[in-house]
Amino acid sequence: MKKKVLLMGKSGSGKTSMRSIIFANYIARDTRRLGATIDVEHSHVRFLGNLVLNLWDCGGQEAFMENYFASQRDNIFRNVEVLIYVFDVESRELDKDMHYYQSCLEAILQNSPEAKIFCLVHKMDLVQEDQRDLIFREREEDLKRLSLPLECTCFRTSIWDETLYRAWSSIVYMLIPNVKELEQSLNQFANIIDADEVLLFERATFLVISHCQRRFHRDVHRFEKVSNIIKQFKLSCSKLASQFLSMEVRNTNFAAFIDVFTSNTYVMVIMSDPGIPSAATLINIRNARKHFEKLERASQSSALSG
Repeated sequence: MKKKVLLMGKSGSGKTSMRSIIFANYIARDTRRLGATIDVEHSHVRFLGNLVLNLWDCGGQEAFMENYFASQRDNIFRNVEVLIYVFDVESRELDKDMHYYQSCLEAILQNSPEAKIFCLVHKMDLVQEDQRDLIFREREEDLKRLSLPLECTCFRTSIWDETLYRAWSSIVYMLIPNVKELEQSLNQFANIIDADEVLLFERATFLVISHCQRRFHRDVHRFEKVSNIIKQFKLSCSKLASQFLSMEVRNTNFAAFIDVFTSNTYVMVIMSDPGIPSAATLINIRNARKHFEKLERASQSSALSG
């Protein structure tokens, strides 16, 4: 099942860098060597086995932008499932940015009125820390107002921290078929084994695709931090021609297990009961695999028939 995703924004806003980190295993510092995108770069990203993201990375130079809205309008904006528009938070041409964004929305309304709209206020690491919340809130209000009658969801992002994973996990979550059924099963699994939390990561990107939380945790960014750390660790392993399969981290307060789960996912289980031995949790993970693999196959076949 193919889903067309448009990645748009002015030249230099950081579109190709974020795409390369999420889908092409770049690390943030290596994105400096990426050149500007010329016209439209197409890539097909396989996600969760049968879901294929047909990603259109659209160059943001003025001549290309004008062309998208004139001669290429139908080709670019037809059958779009998701529009991701990236704004450089430090852009000196905000009015022009907003003009192009509104032109995108007009074209979407005409050609793909059901598309989901996401705005990423990017390069937030360049903003003074105590100003970030205020600047993002103001930008979010402007964008939501400008987007009407369409709805947009806004995220603050940076390639240097976990916010990039948070945004892309939320975007991809919207595209996964049968995701509610998956979450229901994850909840049942967490209750049966008495886990604090259970998370499912997509195998290639390590984006969080589903989670269940049974005990409060104060760090709302913890999933994305884990995604970031494990993906870097996986890359280090691959450079040494080794494969990352599983990991256990334990201290006096909790034990965390990360393990290969289905053919397309990893699972992370957090346990705070010191009385439950590691071996029991690992057996429970192994026993749950068959059920989740069956669920994954059902999701794939319903995606194909749909």
